[in-house]
Amino acid sequence: MRVLIQRVKQAQVDVGHETVGKINAGLLLLVGVGHEDAATDIQWLVNKIANLRLFNDENEVMNLSILDVGADVLAVSQFTLFGNVKKGNRPSWGEAAPGPISQPIFDEFVRQLSLKLAKPVATGRFGADMQVALINDGPITLWIDSKAP
Repeated sequence: MRVLIQRVKQAQVDVGHETVGKINAGLLLLVGVGHEDAATDIQWLVNKIANLRLFNDENEVMNLSILDVGADVLAVSQFTLFGNVKKGNRPSWGEAAPGPISQPIFDEFVRQLSLKLAKPVATGRFGADMQVALINDGPITLWIDSKAP
């Protein structure tokens, strides 16, 4: 699994003219699922994201996790994180798991993260044409791949 994490002052995802997910300060997670991803990837990412120290303490040092500050999370499915542009100019999506495989994995990731944080995790709408708006805070942006060495 791949996750692009952005610390945000606010974020929302719209489908058409409807806002389907919205948060105030917290983390926006763009989440991609690959063919080889399984329960171990979900658990590793949930623990890593929950404990990453991305929020400032009283000394303005990034020393606090989302668990420490109780901030919000918005998770948006993003198969394009598995886009391969090595050959040609049109991305190949062959490394991304298809919807019937990736949606249950994404849903379980959201469920487990919500349990870990003891609060709901806002989401977009899987498979929809979504518009994501955010105000990046910092800016703080991290790339995590559960398969990276």
